[in-house]
Amino acid sequence: MPRILADVDVDDHLGLLQVAHELPEPGRQIKAGESFGSIESVKAVSELFAPMSGEVVEVNPSLKDHPEMINSKPHETWMVKVRVSDPKEAGSLLDSAQYDGITHA
Repeated sequence: MPRILADVDVDDHLGLLQVAHELPEPGRQIKAGESFGSIESVKAVSELFAPMSGEVVEVNPSLKDHPEMINSKPHETWMVKVRVSDPKEAGSLLDSAQYDGITHA
């Protein structure tokens, strides 16, 4: 079976400049729908939820010194790379139009 890697990123719906984040170390197992870290803006802390289950294989090193990249380039800035353990979980993900309908309604 081929290995599937997925990038996990954050959309710009958080709004405010991101000032800090807590991300898992490589090797950590994460499960779809469960919190795997947090992100902090100037006014709030939000949990990050895993879209799919698997093993974290890489954390974006650029975010350590430049967390603001999450807001300035939300669709281009990945947070973690995950070796997906159950590719069937992709069937429950939203496409861009569905996501925009929920977050911008």
